[in-house]
Amino acid sequence: MYLCGLMSDALKHECGLAYIRLLKPLSYYHQKYGTAFFGLNKLYLLMEKQHNRGQDGAGIATVKLNTEPGHQFMHRLRVSGAQAIAQIFQNISQEVGDLEKMYPDISKHPGLMKGYMRFMGEVLMGHLRYGTQGKNNVEFCHPFVKPHINPTRSLTMAGNFNLVNTDELFNNLGQHPNNTVRESDLGAMIETIHYYLCMADDANPESLNLEGVLKQATTHFDGGYVFCGLVGNGDSFVMRDANGIRPCYYYHSDEVVVAASERAAIMTAFNVVQADIKKLEPGHAIIVSAKGEVKNAEILPPRELKACSFERIYFSRGSDPDIYRERMALGRNLAGRVLEALDNDLKHSIVSFIPNTAEIAFYGLIKGLEDYLKDIKIQRILARPDMTEEEMRELIYRRVRIEKIAIKDVKMRTFITEDASRNEMVQHVYDITYGTVERDVDTLVVIDDSIVRGTTLRESIIKMLDRLGPKRIVIVSSAPQIRYPDCYGIDMSRMGDFIAFQAAVNLLIDEGKEVILSDVYGRCKAAEAQGTLDSENFVKAIYAPFTPDQVSKKIATMLRHKDVHAEVDVIYQSIEGLHDACPHNPGDWYFTGDYPTPGGNRVANRAFMKYMEKQEGRGY
Repeated sequence: MYLCGLMSDALKHECGLAYIRLLKPLSYYHQKYGTAFFGLNKLYLLMEKQHNRGQDGAGIATVKLNTEPGHQFMHRLRVSGAQAIAQIFQNISQEVGDLEKMYPDISKHPGLMKGYMRFMGEVLMGHLRYGTQGKNNVEFCHPFVKPHINPTRSLTMAGNFNLVNTDELFNNLGQHPNNTVRESDLGAMIETIHYYLCMADDANPESLNLEGVLKQATTHFDGGYVFCGLVGNGDSFVMRDANGIRPCYYYHSDEVVVAASERAAIMTAFNVVQADIKKLEPGHAIIVSAKGEVKNAEILPPRELKACSFERIYFSRGSDPDIYRERMALGRNLAGRVLEALDNDLKHSIVSFIPNTAEIAFYGLIKGLEDYLKDIKIQRILARPDMTEEEMRELIYRRVRIEKIAIKDVKMRTFITEDASRNEMVQHVYDITYGTVERDVDTLVVIDDSIVRGTTLRESIIKMLDRLGPKRIVIVSSAPQIRYPDCYGIDMSRMGDFIAFQAAVNLLIDEGKEVILSDVYGRCKAAEAQGTLDSENFVKAIYAPFTPDQVSKKIATMLRHKDVHAEVDVIYQSIEGLHDACPHNPGDWYFTGDYPTPGGNRVANRAFMKYMEKQEGRGY
């Protein structure tokens, strides 16, 4: 297995979605761009530029327009594993090579290519999967397909989401599907939409009303989602949830309609500027008819915007201009807290980060610390106009001490399964730069994007840093304390995993307030019996007696292994600092417990009950 050295412990999360609708005949792209594979090439780029969003598997689907009766109009290919994108497009490349051996000039004739090649279509969809529900084998990879001999009843779908009411959806439909579908929220979603799709086709077979289908189906969904669907007749759609929890961007020209989970992927793949790309508004869908008519329709009334803040902190690529600025601001907003913790002693402090996701926040933190130094220089110069040249030079040349303490070495492979041995090996995923720290004098400040479980921090990373001999290690998190489970697309659902929750429980025990745990459990069980488990997040009461600083101090003591000689402190981003840095992504339920949908409260309460009952598994 590969050993992960991330301070925050690797999170499985977000999926990636890519959609392309070619608005011109294939011959147009062949003539203008010199290739009949314009759509497939762009789909490959969109998927590779979002590879960070999913490495459990990938899949693509295409629909061919105006196919003759008896010919297949919809095709799908799925592959599991980290190299899924490469394998999919190698498969397509092999198909092209085999075809060109038989017909050497066929690539000059897009119409013929479309007839012979499975994935030469005008409507294309790609998906990258990180499993948060279901297993990670190929049967759970998107897209799913509901085939039918009637094109208007054939549907393939993929998405970036979690639904928290899949059982309810299946019960509403009166269905008892196979395990693969039953264990997947996409299974529940495609079955629901397909049900209304068939009803609409019965009502008006000449003109499919996709807007009406989506309005009927999505009223039943509880979760955060962006999903894409291709209908066999050539109609297609991309929709975002009413709270805008999951991200979606789109680009529309006279040649193409494109949608993706990340804006920067569209900018790169199609060489367009930020202003050309729009956000898909909450509750809205881009619907493209088989004739190429494009409509941006409101499907659900938009609710309070709760766009996921973790997108900005960690998941999305920092190449997006807004995300880059926001991560810089997250780091800068921590400068005051860091200075306070250091008693403003930057002379004996070294600032660094563990590669790679915290790098941008690190730059922001440095800028904040440098601003403090500049103010100090001005004050001292004004206070001492008779300063000597030597004193002036020493002051002017003073800098924040920056070192690359940790260097990503190699991806280490081991077959060791014992926890102690594996944790020791994780330390060596990174190499450390010796000689940078003055032993027993310097404080080492290291920033990370987030601290979720803390296991790798305690067992490996802090031990590794301690080998340099710092007097003190200050771990800085650009995210606030993660206190509550997610149920909208991130694999953080077991309450007992969170180091912040463990700290709060230990504080309750330290202060003799364990009764709060049983009280919260009792309230959860009573609400479950009454069918009101989604009415309130009862888990908030566990954190209520303590300030964030109290929880942080307890976390620091829990993260300091008995073998570590340095003092250990932990500084977290404040909720106010988060919202200041990411004003357009106010979704903060992981930190505050304020869920955007009732299903979130239900998940938090169930996760706590499972913790109290010592049960494994998710709360949804």
